[in-house]
Amino acid sequence: MQLPVLNDTPAHAEHGAKGGCAASSCGTTENQMDTLPDSIREKVQNHPCYSEDAHHYFARMHVAVAPACNIQCHYCNRKYDCANESRPGVVSELLTPDQAVKKTMAVAANIPQMTVLGIAGPGDPLANPERTFETFRRLSQEAPDIKLCVSTNGLALPDAVEELSKHNIDHVTITINCVDPEVGAKIYPWIFWKNKRIKGIKGAKILIEQQQKGLEMLIAKGILVKVNSVMIPGVNDKHLAEVSKAVKSKGAFLHNVMPLISEAEHGTFYGVMGQRGPTPDELQDLQDSCSGDMNMMRHCRQCRADAVGMLGEDRGDEFTLDKIEDMEIDYQAAMEKRAVIHQAIQAEMDSKRLEKAEKAQQLKQEPKLTTRPVLMAVATSGQGVINLHFGHAKEFLIYEASPDGVRFISHRKADQYCGGDTTCGDGESTLQVTIRALAGCEAVLCSKVGYEPWEMLEAAGIAPNGEHAMEPIEEAVMAVYKEMAAAGKLDATPEAARATA
Repeated sequence: MQLPVLNDTPAHAEHGAKGGCAASSCGTTENQMDTLPDSIREKVQNHPCYSEDAHHYFARMHVAVAPACNIQCHYCNRKYDCANESRPGVVSELLTPDQAVKKTMAVAANIPQMTVLGIAGPGDPLANPERTFETFRRLSQEAPDIKLCVSTNGLALPDAVEELSKHNIDHVTITINCVDPEVGAKIYPWIFWKNKRIKGIKGAKILIEQQQKGLEMLIAKGILVKVNSVMIPGVNDKHLAEVSKAVKSKGAFLHNVMPLISEAEHGTFYGVMGQRGPTPDELQDLQDSCSGDMNMMRHCRQCRADAVGMLGEDRGDEFTLDKIEDMEIDYQAAMEKRAVIHQAIQAEMDSKRLEKAEKAQQLKQEPKLTTRPVLMAVATSGQGVINLHFGHAKEFLIYEASPDGVRFISHRKADQYCGGDTTCGDGESTLQVTIRALAGCEAVLCSKVGYEPWEMLEAAGIAPNGEHAMEPIEEAVMAVYKEMAAAGKLDATPEAARATA
């Protein structure tokens, strides 16, 4: 089935490979979708954050209506006008509820595959209840086809659960970095609670209690909860498996373990003090150790608080206040158009899910390989196919192929090689930075790749492959894996294979 053209601008989209698994635990996958109750499947099947499959097809947006925050995190520095940064807490324009509603409807009318509106900052939405709930109230009335979400640190959550349940909100994200106040005191220097600033272990204890209470209350209301956790090496990395068990026991739907963003130029306490972020190896190891307890989200992009578009892209510049001011929007007509497009997307997803299930059954009938797992990078602009030139990629999706099948591992950011700046910091070329970002991968699959990057990729031990353009990602990754196995390239260790490449 051919999907309709959704918009003029496509979505542009680390370690040694570990043991593979037949079914991915990266968010809610297609196989897991089949086992969900209808009521839950309806909530997540077109939500790009709650479903790994949906993030290839559906878009989201955040509106920045919540400037105040009630806690201080050592990893956060909220800058209100930093358009070149993509991280939580960063926005270019702070909006009033009226402006947020107009922007949401403008985006939904112009990006019809947008299904989700979230409020995630730049402060904490529940520390700004009037602005947050006025936005939600308006949107639930004026744009009822859009899913509404909120992201919170949880301190004010218990007092807000009843109000959240009134506004068509069935997805809430809570950032929970610890369940031990001693660990929390290393992350949060203070909280603002009942008109007092409370520091250290005492403050962390209150925050943890409020988070856990709020989580239980949301589950009792039938609201899906995703838990975000920032992995901070040497602080909470050994503790997050305990967090995963605790939140699962209380009914959380999904756990998203994210790497600390620690560059010093962001001006955070951790950045200034030299706290490093995790390596891709460390992040995958932790995610894998937690995935035995609950579904893991691995496709998170740690979005800006004003992000617009597919995960991995930002179309916010198309919808600034000055540009939406004169837009005339017939939202009833837009809803009708959106419904048709969403139906077509869902039919395409269902068809691919059936094809994937059939191929998985065929794979089980084949003699099982005994080769080691391999990481591969994929350039894609969405819809689950390999459809992007290597030089146009701003990120690569990382997949692991093994005798058990193919699973999504993570994404890695890259600087656009074609048409971008030719040099980066420390005198490295953009191409060198991109290839370094693919360390640990043994192949990169894209629609096309030029001569210069081809040679540099091969020199780095990464096999470029442009032979599977427009093919489904997982099918192509497994095909390349089998080719590598047949050629005897998987008999040696990854290091030896790269040395002889």
